[in-house]
This record gives sequence, structure tokens and C-alpha cells, in this order.
Amino acid sequence: MTTYPFTQVDAFTDRPLAGNPCAILFDADDLSDAQMLAIAKEMNLSETAFVRQSDAADFGVRYFTPAEEIPLAGHPTIATAHALIDNGRLPLTGPKTSITFELQVGPIEIEIFAEDGRPPRIVMSQKKPQFGALHDPTQVMPAFGLTPDDLLPGAPIQTVSTGTPQLMIPLRSLDALRRAQVDIPAYTALRETADFFSPHLFCLEGITPDGRTFARHFGLPPDTMEDPFTGSATGGMAAYLWHYGLIGQPTLIAEQGHWLNRPGQAFVEVVGPPDDMETVKVGGTAVTVLRGELII
Repeated sequence: MTTYPFTQVDAFTDRPLAGNPCAILFDADDLSDAQMLAIAKEMNLSETAFVRQSDAADFGVRYFTPAEEIPLAGHPTIATAHALIDNGRLPLTGPKTSITFELQVGPIEIEIFAEDGRPPRIVMSQKKPQFGALHDPTQVMPAFGLTPDDLLPGAPIQTVSTGTPQLMIPLRSLDALRRAQVDIPAYTALRETADFFSPHLFCLEGITPDGRTFARHFGLPPDTMEDPFTGSATGGMAAYLWHYGLIGQPTLIAEQGHWLNRPGQAFVEVVGPPDDMETVKVGGTAVTVLRGELII
């Protein structure tokens, strides 16, 4: 038998049992793809992160949902950086520490801002936003129990990727967002013929006075049916809003998970002009909730 140290971290929150949980396994270089997928199914979280050695970055990390590997993910990146600090594998060099992770999509930059007595604020730079296919509202909206009238007027449904392609569905109100529910057969058929990994439904209203947006993010079994906080899609959402002039400045506070009793919040910054963005920075804090060993 082999043991692997692991940590479970709640990301995009400053308190335990909120935000989005992620399991992080260290020293995972000898694990096969099949083993990593099986471990992700065992953990039964939105994603599980596997830390490995890298010749191209400070750390190599691979992310698996219970169903498949995902090329880039936000909350596992924040959680993994936090776990490395908590585990003593990532010493902080001052008020700001910069590192890189090698993901399936290539290296990404991570900045860590340390303040005495507070959890470090961890900021990831996602890949250059790419805008994919436009989608017919009459085909998309019924998959979520909604109609085209629930869309934000004049805003298209479009696939956007900052490392993982996500379907951006802008809704007119919190009420429309609350009514959304997945029609599993209809959504399965939609996803099988489309160019996105998962759908991100959002509106231009926060849950708290700080929030500029609120979102919901859905999946299908064996993945989590609804994700508490989705960092990669938050980056794509911010790029979408900036590209289409739906926000007046390139920074915002994004909120998600409150209706699941796991409130999460991220600071988001789009870098570059609306028609040629360089990156989207998505940041937040995290807390450790479990430490242990996995025995295989």
C-alpha cells in the first residue's frame, strides 16, 4: 500500500464550510490517469487536485472532476496554492509571492498577497479569453427550465474560454436565476452537440452590497449537480461582460453559492481592452478544513 498526504480546502471564502471545497493530493507523480479519476470519484467533490513535479513551472497540478480531467479550474488553483502554503511546501517570501503552476493548458501565474493575521489572498491569471460559438436561445434556455424572455435583453449566449470553455448565459434578474433548474435529458443532448464544458448562468446583481454579479453553475452526475463557486467560469464571465460593454470598469466582485448555503466571493480583474484582453485575474482567500493521508 502507498500513502499520499492530502488536504481539503474551502476556496473563495474566509471561513470553514463555505465557498467551494477541493481535495489536494501531494506527491502524486506516480498516479495514473485512471487512479486520479478514481480518487476524484472517491472524494466526490467538484474537483480534486493532484500536485506533481514540473520542469516548466514551480509545481505541476492536474485537476479531475468525478467524471473527467479539466484543463483549467479556478477554485482548485486557489485551494492548491493555499494547501501548499499550509503544508509548508510553499514558503512566502514577503508581502507578495509569485509562483507558477503547470496545468493541462500550460503554465499560469499565481500571485499570493500575505497580510499578518489574515488568510493569504491568492490571485490566478487565467489564459487569454477566447470567444467561441454563439448559441440559439430557443435551444439553450429550455435545458434550464427557462425561456428566451429570461435572458438579459440584447446579450448573446456564447461559449467563452479562459482555459476551459464555458457556456455564458446572461439572465435578466435574480428571479430568473433562482428559477433555473437543469432538465437532464435536454441538457445532455445540448452538451453532446456543443463546444463547452459546462454552463454558467449569471445576472448583473449581487447577493450582498459588494457583489456586482451572482451566478449558478451546473453539471451532470457523477459530477456535482451545482457548483458552489466556479473560478474558471467567473473569469470567462468577466471577459464576456467587459467584451460586450455590460460593465463599466474592468474590476468586479463576483458572488456564487449563497443559495447552496456555501457563500463564495471572488475579486476579478480583466486586463486589456474589450476587443483584445490579455488575461483575467481571479482571486480570493481559502481555509483548510481537513488534513490526512489517502491509502491505496
